[in-house]
Order: sequence, then structure tokens, then C-alpha cells
Amino acid sequence: MATDVAVLEHGVLEEKDAGASACCHAGPGYATPVEAMSGPRETLIYVTCVYTGTGREKPDYLATVDVDPSSPTYSKVINRLPVPYVGDELHHSGWNACSSCHGDPSADRRFLILPSLVSGRIYVIDTKTNPKAPALHKVVEPEDIIQKTGLAYPHTSHCLASGDIMVSCLGDKDGNAAGNGFLLLDSEFNVKGRWEKPGHSPLFGYDFWYQPRHNTMISSSWGAPAAFTKGFNLQHVSDGLYGRHLYVYSWPGGELRQTLDLGNTGLIPLELRFLHDPSKDTGYVGCALTSNMVRFFKTENGSWSHEVAISVKPLKVQNWILPEMPGLITDFLISLDDRFLYFVNWLHGDVRQYNIEDPKTPILTGQVWVGGLLQKGSPVVAEFEDGKTWQSDVPEIKGHRLRGGPQMIQLSLDGKRLYVTNSLFSTWDRQFYPELVEKGSHMLQIDVNTEKGGLAVNPEFYVDFAAEPDGPSLAHEMRYPGGDCTSDIWT
Repeated sequence: MATDVAVLEHGVLEEKDAGASACCHAGPGYATPVEAMSGPRETLIYVTCVYTGTGREKPDYLATVDVDPSSPTYSKVINRLPVPYVGDELHHSGWNACSSCHGDPSADRRFLILPSLVSGRIYVIDTKTNPKAPALHKVVEPEDIIQKTGLAYPHTSHCLASGDIMVSCLGDKDGNAAGNGFLLLDSEFNVKGRWEKPGHSPLFGYDFWYQPRHNTMISSSWGAPAAFTKGFNLQHVSDGLYGRHLYVYSWPGGELRQTLDLGNTGLIPLELRFLHDPSKDTGYVGCALTSNMVRFFKTENGSWSHEVAISVKPLKVQNWILPEMPGLITDFLISLDDRFLYFVNWLHGDVRQYNIEDPKTPILTGQVWVGGLLQKGSPVVAEFEDGKTWQSDVPEIKGHRLRGGPQMIQLSLDGKRLYVTNSLFSTWDRQFYPELVEKGSHMLQIDVNTEKGGLAVNPEFYVDFAAEPDGPSLAHEMRYPGGDCTSDIWT
């Protein structure tokens, strides 16, 4: 396929992407993050569910889960939308319009964008006609994306104020990290081109977030798809097949202006979030392998810098593949009022809450253990310097032993409920938690104390993806029909 010429096609963003069009007319989402906190309580949540990599030759699907406590089907899957193909690996999702389009009364949050990390397809799902039972609207085929842009392995999707949709892509069709970049779809979900300027694509890509008032977009870096799709191999880190950088772009221009080398304290930086207040010039990225939360911020001279804000120390362990086990921070989010930061340690098994009212000095205010490799009953134990061993107390929920470790999280708009799933990526699930692939995922809900801080598992909420009609599935990312703190950006 002749992609060498097609790669030169680049999309053009209109000037209104910088937020110049914001006005008082109602569009999708909310005028401010604080206003969003007063939005209606969530009653439905969409969950990407995966059969890819499990040995079950079934298509992945989008599950609708009832999260209304007054409903007779509370904490149950009430609808499943299978995609047309097998082998996609549905992963993260985004919207065709969010609060970045709030000033545009013609914009409508109707379509959920579902990139397939492995196959490269992008599904467009109509969630508005029947929110409880979404329907497939369009399929953007990988051949079209590759022909026009050279991009593959799509990951993060964000809507833009222009009506375009931007999707980070982690490599080329052969899984080379050097082939990564940013795909633009127009409002009709046609391939428009690439967002970044020619020659401004760094070696790795992953997540991204834009902060228009600072004319900046920052992206993170996972690794080469040719490496991570085969499972995690520590040698691949030494071989340079995984990232440790943040990339600072002009917004909306698409010029790579600065590269932040996080060094050995920032290996495999994944999820990245600015503070929600669009005037703020600081944010965080969770670095999985070194299990550090790194804060990035603008300096007095206008450049960007970084520092470790939270560090999760690896634990010395017995009966595991390595003598030390990292926490493996795989997801995090920030409450809409920018008061609390939440993250998970997928291997250790805990969910944490930090007060970040002073972004430089986060304070631990809550922690619960909801799985992990160190829970009681596991052969793996942590060993302290005095020779004593330790395992975590993990509660049973509605008679179920918790499998895997906490992985994706989503917070209610009011900040009082944190939802948790436990699948990372099917290949890595099989490697670290084979029982998860065999028996399937679950979804939990954690009650949040938003006044003093604190976390407590809700004993009445348990969604069991072991009991799915086509066999146990792997549950990953979650979205509310009305948007949430990880999809909406304010301008």
C-alpha cells in the first residue's frame, strides 16, 4: 500500500480550536468543570469489553451497565453491542463533542468513538437514539486510515472545538513506534489527515491532553506496538522499545516545541491529564514501570518542566518473576474541582486518593485494596527488611473473590463514586493475571469522602463479567453518556 505520499496529507484546524468561539449559548457538556459537578447523577455507564486475546472467537462489545441504585437491574449489564469483526481489542473511547464545544449550540454529544488498538478500526456508536442500547453508526476502516495517513494502533480520542476528532495512533501498520502520530477525523468521521506538522512526530505516542489557554498540547509515550502486543518483556525497555518522554506541542498549530526526558524515574508514562481549570498550567502523568506520578508545569520563561510528585516504592517479593514488584500505575484521574487525584497500582492491588490542592505536594487521604498479586491466598508475598512478610486484606464483594488488580477508573461528576475495572490489555492480562482471562473481569464501585478524604468499597455493587452470555470477558474503559472527568476538556 502506497503510504509514502499519503502520509504527507495533514489536517488543518480552524482557529476556533483555541477556544475563541466560546460563548454563552448552550452546547454539549458544561460551561465549567465546577458546574459539571452539579450535573445529574449517573444512571448508565458504557464499558468496553474484550474477547480479543482470550481464546474466545467472539467480537468485542460495548456493555451498558445500570448504575442507578433505585433500579431493579442495578449493577447489571443491561445491553451488549457487539462490533462486526473479531480481533479488534476495543480499548479507550471518546466523544464526537464534549465541553470543549459547549459554546457551540449546533454541537451534539451523540457519538462515542471506539478505536480498536490492535485491528486499527474505529467504530462510531450512536448513544443518543437509545442511550440504554447504543447502535453502530459507522466504521472507519484501517485501510483507509493507513492509506491516507500511514497511522495504525489508534488509542486516545478527544473531540475538538472545531468539530473534528483527534486520535493518537501508536505506530505504523508494522508496529514501529516511529510511525506514530495524530489522526484527524472530520465531523462526519471521514479521515481528514494528520494533525501534527510534517517532521513533528516523535518516536513514541500514547495519551494526550490539550490546554488551549496555554496554546499547548502534551502527549505521553507507551511503547512500540510490535513490542507491547507480544506481552511485557523487561529487555524491551533496555532495548529502547518503550518510552520515557513527554512531548509538548503548540496548540492548535501542531509543532513539536519541547521534549521532556523523564529519565529513569519516568519509565513508560501512560495516562496524562492537565488540571481541569483551563487557566491552570500544570498536570500529571502516571509512569507505569517506575510507579511515579510526575507533575509537569510551565516555568517562568514559558518552557515546560517536570518533577516527581508521588512515588510508589517497589516491594521486595517472594515467589514472583522478579525479586521486586512495581506498583504499576496504569490509570489515574483528577476530580473536576481539581482537589483530588486518584490512581491505581495494578500489580500491588490498591486504589489511592490524594489531596492535590497544593499540586506540588500531594497528600495521601485514602487507600483501599481491591485485588492484586499480593492479596491473601496468593503465593506471592511481600518481604520487609526485618524479614516479616505481608499480604493485603482484600474483601469479598457479594460472595466473590476479587480477581486481577484495579486498572481503569472513572469518577462520578460530583466526585463521590469511583468505578473500577480490572483488565489492562488482553496480552498483559494473560501474562500477569491468567485467571482474569479464564474467569473474566469485574467492576466495582468505591465510595469517596469528598470532605475529609477517604475511600470505602461499596459492598452492594458488583458487575460480574464472568457470567456474560458468550463467556467471560475483559472489561476496560468506562464512559457516562453525559461525559466525565477523563473525556471532557474546557477551553
